[in-house]
Amino acid sequence: MNLDSARQAFIEEVAELLQTMEDALLTLEQNPADPESLNDVFRAMHTIKGTGGVFGYTPVVEFTHTVETLMDQVRSGQMMLTKPLIETLFECRDHTLALIDFIAADATGDAPLSPDLQRAGDALLARLGHVPPPTPTAVPVLNFDAPTYLPEANDLWMISLEFKADAFRHGMDPLSFLRYLSSLGDLVHVVTLLPLAFIDSEHFDPESCYLSFGIAFRSDADKRTIAGVFEFADEDCEIRILEPDSAHNRYVDLLEATPHDQINCMGDLLVSIGAITPFELVRALKIQEDSSQVLDGTEPAAKRRLGDILVEQGSIKSGVVEQAVKTQETARSKRQEDNRIIRVDAQRLGHLIDLVGELVTSSAAIRVMVKRAGIDNMNEVVDGVDYLVSEIRDNALQLRMVAIGESLSRFRRVVRDASQELGKLIDLVITGGETELDKTVVEKIIDPLTHLIRNAVDHGIEEPMVRQKADKLTTGTIHLNAYHDSGHIVIEIEDDGAGLDAARIRAKAEAKGLVKPDEVLTREEILRLIFAPGLSTKEQATSLSGRGVGMDVVRRNIEALRGTVELDSTLGVGTKITIILPLTLAIIEGFLVGAGRDQYVIPLSQVAECVEMTATATLKQHGEHYINLRGEVLPFIRLTDLFHNADWHRATNQRESLVVVRFGHHKMGLVVDTLLGELQTVIKPLGKLFERLRGVAGATILGTGDIALILDVAELAAIGQVPRHVAAKH
Repeated sequence: MNLDSARQAFIEEVAELLQTMEDALLTLEQNPADPESLNDVFRAMHTIKGTGGVFGYTPVVEFTHTVETLMDQVRSGQMMLTKPLIETLFECRDHTLALIDFIAADATGDAPLSPDLQRAGDALLARLGHVPPPTPTAVPVLNFDAPTYLPEANDLWMISLEFKADAFRHGMDPLSFLRYLSSLGDLVHVVTLLPLAFIDSEHFDPESCYLSFGIAFRSDADKRTIAGVFEFADEDCEIRILEPDSAHNRYVDLLEATPHDQINCMGDLLVSIGAITPFELVRALKIQEDSSQVLDGTEPAAKRRLGDILVEQGSIKSGVVEQAVKTQETARSKRQEDNRIIRVDAQRLGHLIDLVGELVTSSAAIRVMVKRAGIDNMNEVVDGVDYLVSEIRDNALQLRMVAIGESLSRFRRVVRDASQELGKLIDLVITGGETELDKTVVEKIIDPLTHLIRNAVDHGIEEPMVRQKADKLTTGTIHLNAYHDSGHIVIEIEDDGAGLDAARIRAKAEAKGLVKPDEVLTREEILRLIFAPGLSTKEQATSLSGRGVGMDVVRRNIEALRGTVELDSTLGVGTKITIILPLTLAIIEGFLVGAGRDQYVIPLSQVAECVEMTATATLKQHGEHYINLRGEVLPFIRLTDLFHNADWHRATNQRESLVVVRFGHHKMGLVVDTLLGELQTVIKPLGKLFERLRGVAGATILGTGDIALILDVAELAAIGQVPRHVAAKH
């Protein structure tokens, strides 16, 4: 991997970490003591600091180090996580993103920070520095007459030294080790232990060493440094060093922050974080090996777990071993996950799908040629090719499918910031995050959704006092839901706010000349007027909304994705907006029909049924056509009339068919001349020359080489159902 690729990978990783940090901070606002969220914030800053240091990004390292240190104090209970501090951490998260954006824009990587960015960082660090210093942990007064009290001193190292009998003969001076140890910290308590042989004069050997020490030691040194004091006594002394609780917590944090690609066996992992020394590892491995040796031809015993041996030796606490096991399991799962996943450039995926589209077209052409040539024994082979092409198409499209939950979760921050700005209390509930959608559609739907969420916050949810007077909970709720339905994805934005006032919308529309005072509109048609350009019911514009540009943008962007938007609202109860989108913008299953001289494709997922058209069951009212379909009054459009392509050669008594299509919660009929069957449809965009052609979503190339237009059912419904003046504005 070259430097540019590594740099890009760093930027992408930081974006993921900052999103995790944002989600964790949002959780901490509701539950400041949530340990997992605290760890997520700490790990994000810790990882960004470490990786930024590898690339030499000093401003990133210096800034994140301060935040990391503060979060470490919060996790250890030395500092309270207050609302103002959470607010500052949000700003720290945003500033870190700004630093990364600056790095991404700097091709050389050496440019100094802009003055504004430097001042913003300094201001945040000053705010963090003004946080009251942590309260030191109280150390209990040790009772020298009761050594059993020592283990309760949670900031003390516990050291056990058991000198062997030949220590004096080998020139060892036990007291010299204690003097050297005292240079690294405080010997809070030393207990001298003597064996019975020392007391029994008959077995006493004046040249043998009988000394053992239990030491309570306070020091900021790490375990490796403390163990170095006894480096030359390894052969003549049994040494056990047990960390204090503060070091124990640090080891757990280091285990959690250890990169997964650097995690190997248990022993090496514990040595790498300083929890045990290399000598302790070698000693434990020898015990493990001895315990599994074959004796007298019997079956070998199962190897004892290394962690259990280290705990029995007093080299480490069981909690650290348990965390090390969890870290190993997580790393193993992550490696398995990484081995299954390959990151692919989106442009390469797009090119692959384009090629699959051409393959679909070529497969259809082969079928047409075989049929024309009358080669009946080729049908089975062609069917097999069609099946394989269909499988390749579905799998290729699946590669671009992503869960929409990650994109929806970003709106938690949008709602939080907007509600704080407006002084409102709002909960955002997200469901259906596992629903998958084409990545290209996800990217293009974010802006419309942002408009709708902001409108719900600004227009929909009332202020707490207003809600209380209306016998509502002071905290409003916005529900964001996604699910699949008939080959489409449906996204619902529902709030329990004030709802829309149809009379007020009508008055605004009349004032702007969008409708005439004497025109008769249904309630649904009046509500849809909020999608008209320049219409807003907000008396005063804010930084969020109120200028009448948002909803018009929403409608146009959604329609550009071949989607539809529906609106339902009850005054005083709330508003529900439903967006219906195609799962993909590339290839669909279509239903081919003929009308006049031309052929058209209807998305198969929107076809409900096909019935024979009978003139006796039709009626015309206000210029619109309807049919009585099994007792249901159904509007319909005759495609030959809509596109002015009636074939004058067609006999007047030729049968017509009615294709019943559905869109959202509605249905309508399309009258066609012929039903030509299903086909895989590769969607080709129309050029600028045809961009004003209504009711058409694109075009496709048939196996015969002819062009067929792909119908936009939602827009056809607007033409067939909505009065002409409204349709023209839409």
